[in-house]
Amino acid sequence: MKLNGQSMDRASILITALPYIQKFYGKTIVIKYGGNAMINEELKEAVIEDIVLLSLVGIKVVFVHGGGPEINDLLKKIGKKSEFIQGLRYTDDETIDVVQMVLAGKINKNLVSKIQDKGGKALGICGLDSDLLVAKRHEKDGLDFGYVGDIIGVNVGIINDAIERNYIPVVATVAKGEDGHAYNINADTAAAKIAAALQAEKLILLTDVRGLLRDKNDENTLIETVKLTDVEALEKEGIISGGMIPKVECCVEANKSGVSRSHIIDGREKHSILIELLSDEGIGTMFI
Repeated sequence: MKLNGQSMDRASILITALPYIQKFYGKTIVIKYGGNAMINEELKEAVIEDIVLLSLVGIKVVFVHGGGPEINDLLKKIGKKSEFIQGLRYTDDETIDVVQMVLAGKINKNLVSKIQDKGGKALGICGLDSDLLVAKRHEKDGLDFGYVGDIIGVNVGIINDAIERNYIPVVATVAKGEDGHAYNINADTAAAKIAAALQAEKLILLTDVRGLLRDKNDENTLIETVKLTDVEALEKEGIISGGMIPKVECCVEANKSGVSRSHIIDGREKHSILIELLSDEGIGTMFI
C-alpha cells in the first residue's frame, strides 16, 4: 500500500524530531506554565499533550505553574478586591489562604488529572512540601507587600524522587517562610530557581507574546537569540522593558546558575513547546 502525502509528512516530522529526542533524552527540562495557555482550553490541552509526549520519550519534565486569573476569580467571589503594588499582588492572611487553596489545591490537582488522562504519570506538589521552596519576606522601597516572598532556598529532593519514579512533578509556587508562614512566590522566579537547583538542560517560560521583540508593537521583530553579554545594552535601549524585565532576569539568572539554555516562548501557539524542543526552526527567544 502506497503512503499518501499526509502520512509522509508525519513520518518526516518524526524523523526531524529524532536527533532532538536523542539530544535531550534523560535531560531535565523545567517548563513554567502560565498566561493564555492556562485559561484557553484548546491551548491547555496542547500543552498537556506536549509534556506527556516529552516524558514518554525519556525527557524529564518539571512543570511549574502559576494561576493569577483563578486567584482573582476566587477573591472576587468572596468579595475581596485584588490589590497590586509594583506589579506584585498584596498578600494578607486572607489572600495567602486563597492563593494556597487555588494554586496547591484546585489548579495543581486539575493539571495532575489532565496529565494522567493523557496517559502520563504526574505528582502534584507545592513549595511547602519537604521545604521545596524556602522564602523570606519581599522588601523593596520600604513598602509592605504582605506575604510575598523571595526564594532563599530550594530543596529539590522531592522533585528528584518523583522523576526517578517516572512522574512528572507539577509544582505550585507557594513557599515556606523563615517564620513558618506560607508565602506567595512569582512563578517565573520559582521556575528559574528550580531549574538552577536541578542544573536543568533548559528553562522554558510560556508567555503571551512571541518572545523578546525589538519593537514591542511589531511581532515580526522577534529577537531569536540573546547572549547574556547583550542584555545590559538591550535594557538601555528600552528593548527589554515593562513585564519583560523580570522574565529576562529569570532567564539570565538561570543561565548564570548552570542552566544550558533558557527560552521565552509564545504560549498562544499550539504545541509551542514541541516546536521549540523537537524541531529545526524553534520558536521564541533563546538566551545563551
